[in-house]
Amino acid sequence: MSAILIISGGTGASARQLVRTVLAQFPNAEVQVEIAPLVRTSDQLADVMAHAADSRALVVHTLVDVTLRRALAALAQAHHVVEIDLMGHVVDQFAHHLGQIPLGQPGLYRKQNEEDLKRIEAIEFAVAHDDGKRAHELAHAEIVLAGVSRVGKTPLSMYLATLGWKTANIPLIKDIPPPAELFQIDPRRVVGLTIEPGQLVIYRQHRVRRMGMTSLPTYTEAATSGEELEYARAVLRRGQFRIIDATDKPIEETAQEVLNLVRPWS
Repeated sequence: MSAILIISGGTGASARQLVRTVLAQFPNAEVQVEIAPLVRTSDQLADVMAHAADSRALVVHTLVDVTLRRALAALAQAHHVVEIDLMGHVVDQFAHHLGQIPLGQPGLYRKQNEEDLKRIEAIEFAVAHDDGKRAHELAHAEIVLAGVSRVGKTPLSMYLATLGWKTANIPLIKDIPPPAELFQIDPRRVVGLTIEPGQLVIYRQHRVRRMGMTSLPTYTEAATSGEELEYARAVLRRGQFRIIDATDKPIEETAQEVLNLVRPWS
């Protein structure tokens, strides 16, 4: 079996993707791909290159530090190791074209894109934990919204996720106990949502029409909605959770109220 060792000053993710892309052209090859991440000193590099020599690996690297790149080339020659520089030539060409000196600092791409990566992760989390799904993972949520059906939990969860907050939401349904995990997490991360019964009825009637149904009496009755809201408030009081009234509020305003409650404890 052949071996390929990826050496990176960061996580090695970009080099791994390229290596896997190339290896797809060799479907019958048995190759072990190993990553040596966060290599940022000459001592680390010496140890990694010694390992590469022992395992007779092809070295692929994305080091942006010029000194380390030169040291790697020298060590590769000394150990009779073949090395492929995926970064150096490209950086040099960019420097020439742009007329600027590169910073030579590893991990800058991830730092610059950390906000986008966090937002994507938060959106994936919100989708996976919508409407009470995977309640056993509530401890991993930064914000947990709780309330009755059609109070606006899902759109608010998604909006908060686009701001980078991992948000889960739990439906509070009369006569069905909420998940025990809701009362086991820090109550300061839980925000209850309530709404005026009349507006809740309108939202529910609109949902029924969108579903192509003429009516769903128990779901759209004012009395039922009022009972469910009172049940939800009782659950929220039991958990000592803060409550926000979402009546006639745009989602941006409600989200800001949620963050004003949660941010001091995050």
